[in-house]
Amino acid sequence: MDNWPTVQLGDVTDLLTGFPFKSERYTEDFSDPQLLRGDNVAQGVLRWENAKRWPSNATNEVTQYWLMEDDVILAMDRPWIEAGLKYAAIRKSDLPALLVQRVTRLRGSATLNTSYLKYVIGSRAFTEYVLAIQTGTAVPHISGGQIKRFQFRLPPIETQLDIAQILGALDDKIELNRRINETLEAMARALFKDWFVDFGPTRAKQEGMEPYLTPELWSLFPERLDVKGTPEGWDFATVGQLFTLTMGQSPPGSTYNDAGNGLPFFQGRTDFGFRYPERRIFCSAPARIAEAEDTLVSVRAPVGDINLAWEKCCIGRGVAALRHPKGYRSFTYHTAWALQLQLQQYEHTGTVFGAINKKQFESLSICSPSQELLASFEDVVSPLDDRVKGNIIESRTLAQVRDLLLPKLMSGEIRVKDAEKTLESHL
Repeated sequence: MDNWPTVQLGDVTDLLTGFPFKSERYTEDFSDPQLLRGDNVAQGVLRWENAKRWPSNATNEVTQYWLMEDDVILAMDRPWIEAGLKYAAIRKSDLPALLVQRVTRLRGSATLNTSYLKYVIGSRAFTEYVLAIQTGTAVPHISGGQIKRFQFRLPPIETQLDIAQILGALDDKIELNRRINETLEAMARALFKDWFVDFGPTRAKQEGMEPYLTPELWSLFPERLDVKGTPEGWDFATVGQLFTLTMGQSPPGSTYNDAGNGLPFFQGRTDFGFRYPERRIFCSAPARIAEAEDTLVSVRAPVGDINLAWEKCCIGRGVAALRHPKGYRSFTYHTAWALQLQLQQYEHTGTVFGAINKKQFESLSICSPSQELLASFEDVVSPLDDRVKGNIIESRTLAQVRDLLLPKLMSGEIRVKDAEKTLESHL
């Protein structure tokens, strides 16, 4: 480490800021490339919901703004949000995409490996640098020149590759778990939709098709649809009739803390993750409580985002909690997903921003199957959801190991060989 020179980021990277694409030329054609804006960048990941697109026949004039796999992306406006630094590395699945203004793209060089660069940008040292230099109160921002001036110790390229390989192995396992969880979630949602939205088994029976479920499950579905298109004997009920709904309430700001005093506190969907939220803020005097495995629903802009409570927690006015009287976690969670279209109707109903109140939420209509079938759905889907949670537990542990090793490897505090031993015990 004594021989590692101190360098400025701009001297060892290819840094480019994005192009001011004109909104009047945006398209809705999914075959056109996506535009990567600051809104698409979250902590360590890209979110392509509501992504804007650029016509393919108009890309010749912006060829330098094409993104490549492994490019490191950093938002320049609001570069730090409550969940952390807004940066990410481009994956193959994110392409093709073009870089929009107020977003920076960084690539490595002959002396700085791009894979290692991702960990430089993701380091606590860089985050602290950004927090110290960002300016502006309404919209904090940083400039390309400020990014270039960040200083750090640069290991030899061989050491960079070794460090990136170690940390990358952890990230690869986390990414694999993420993809597995997406598949498990899709399987559970498809089953819920077939049984309780499309009424697939009943339609199949009515049309004389062969059973595609076990005899025990097949027998639980009615033989035909009624005049309303609902399985005979089933009815529609409201959220208030089938679930317990707790609307959040925000405690005094003086009770908030980041020291772990009290219960984890979720004011809105800011800390929502793939399935479970991330702890960040705690509340020492909670007003409204959600229990572990309750379904959490965002009830203030944006309306309808869902998560599951990892543990007993405090919920603020931007969140509601749903619970089934018999504790059917999976049925409750996937019902909330199926309510998305109804919930999103309230996205633009508020005077300032979208919101849904308790009376409106409880009045939402859902299909009410037999208790026996509901219990059977829980038996089938709950193991899938257990696997999702298990993968998340593993990924959180791996992320903790990565975040522990990252500063020590980059500072030379520990050697690569020592880190490899730690890695072997976790992979």
